[in-house]
Parts: sequence; structure tokens; C-alpha cells
Amino acid sequence: MAKAIHSMIRVLDEARSIDFYDRAFGLKVADRLDFDTFTLIYMSNDESEFEVELTINKGRTEPYTLGDGYGHLAVSVDDLDSVHGRVAAAGLNPNKIVEFNREGALFARFFFITDPDGYKIEVLQRHGRFK
Repeated sequence: MAKAIHSMIRVLDEARSIDFYDRAFGLKVADRLDFDTFTLIYMSNDESEFEVELTINKGRTEPYTLGDGYGHLAVSVDDLDSVHGRVAAAGLNPNKIVEFNREGALFARFFFITDPDGYKIEVLQRHGRFK
């Protein structure tokens, strides 16, 4: 069986992106691999083996165009209200918390936050299928 291990996104500013993912989700640099034309930074935390791979293409000065195919990354948390309050207090501008019901029962509670390069991240309360 295949096991998901990371998702790669291209970012413009290494320090700004590392700071965002650390402050928003507690992701720390697990590995940094420097090559002639690009750098790969793997970020993770103790919650999961899954990593976010930041790719920095050296010499790039223009922001990336996300296009209309990218959707979002998703993370789950134990206390959505606490995380929302923390990232808001840190000035990271999360969207409002949404409750999504299906067939009369809570399906999901979540909010979205946008990283410095425009990538959307969905933050879900751990519940039901969203462990």
C-alpha cells in the first residue's frame, strides 16, 4: 500500500515561509537540502510523520501563480477554537470558523488560513473522518 509522506509547495521567501508554518502549525525544519539551483526544506511536527516540503528556487523574484487547479492542504487539531485564537493573535489572519452539517449532524468544523505565498490551508477540528 502507498503511504502519503509529504506535499511539496514552491515558496518565494524561505524565512517567511518557515516562520509562518512554525507559528501557525508548530512545524519545525526536519531537514534542509541545498542544491545549486534550489533548496528543499522538510517541515514536520510530532503529531504526524507527514511533512510539508518547501521548495525555494534560487534567483526567483516573482510570486508563483497558483492557477485554478490547487485546492488546499488540510491539518486537523484537537481544539479548533484555541488554534484559531492563537493564529489570530499572532496576526496570521485566519478566516472565521465554519460549522458544516450533513443530514442533521455535525460533519466538520473548520477555518481556512492563507500562507505568505497564497496557499490555502484548511484547519479542521478532529471529529469523525477528520482525525
